Amino acid sequence: MKPDAGSTDAGPEERPVLVVDLGGQYSQLIARRVREARVYSELVSHRLSADQIAARRPVALVLSGGPASVYAEGAPDVDPKIFELGIPALGICYGMQLMARDLGGSVERTGVSEFGKAELEARESALFQHLPPEQTVWMSHRDSVIAAPTGAEVTASSPATPIAAFENRARLLYGVQFHPEVVHTPHGQEILKNFLYEVAGAPPTWTPAAVIEEQVERIRAAVGSERVLCALSGGVDSAVAALLVHKAVGDQLTCVFVDHGLLRENEAEQVVETFAGHFRVPLVHVEAQQRFLSRLAGVSDPEEKRKIVGEEFIRV
Repeated sequence: MKPDAGSTDAGPEERPVLVVDLGGQYSQLIARRVREARVYSELVSHRLSADQIAARRPVALVLSGGPASVYAEGAPDVDPKIFELGIPALGICYGMQLMARDLGGSVERTGVSEFGKAELEARESALFQHLPPEQTVWMSHRDSVIAAPTGAEVTASSPATPIAAFENRARLLYGVQFHPEVVHTPHGQEILKNFLYEVAGAPPTWTPAAVIEEQVERIRAAVGSERVLCALSGGVDSAVAALLVHKAVGDQLTCVFVDHGLLRENEAEQVVETFAGHFRVPLVHVEAQQRFLSRLAGVSDPEEKRKIVGEEFIRV
């Protein structure tokens, strides 16, 4: 049964897909592929407890691949209680093997490895719906699941891997031995979308623009009719903050840009032109070059310079 993830008023960032990092080289790529499906994702440590996972209220979990063997000493592990939370979970490669081991299945090094393209034969499954039964996938494993978890059904196989995918629909637990996140699996993104949309019920509503609008609404609600003062350095952090606040409250914002004489050539002029000229942000430009440089004259210790600059900013 698909969970009703869309029934809540929570924004996408409040119900993320958590990609559990088990040491695989593709962990970041998995998180990116989820976002490309317009579902918000975050990469998290495998050391999080089930309670910590539950507190994040994820719409789904994805367990990444990894180079280790699930039976090796010190290999990445997860709290097996995460599989009792009722949260849809997809295990990829090592993540599938870990899921199988913890749920009553069996994993062994069979002596048959797969590295590279493999031909997959898929059966009726939530993951493979609307996709061809025979497809090419990318494998990268030495160990294999030789017995599916209790209550799980085998849904795909390859010539070298009889259990290349399994699912337990009742518990919303799914595993694939191959890597759907890489371009060498042509239908991989559709498989991920089937998991996200059909299994987890995650609405495809997240975009970078949606994040901006959400933050703008939060700022507008927090500021109300008050005025806002923003110290603008010209760097990325303060620039993004200033533009978000200006988008939210307009002329209620005043930015103060202090030119301390230590910027790159013409950088101060660029800041003034960008914010006051292009974006029409109310800007106070304080030309304090001589004030800072005179106080720094003759000082060579970096820590002392830092303190002088910080103190002078406060005085300005």
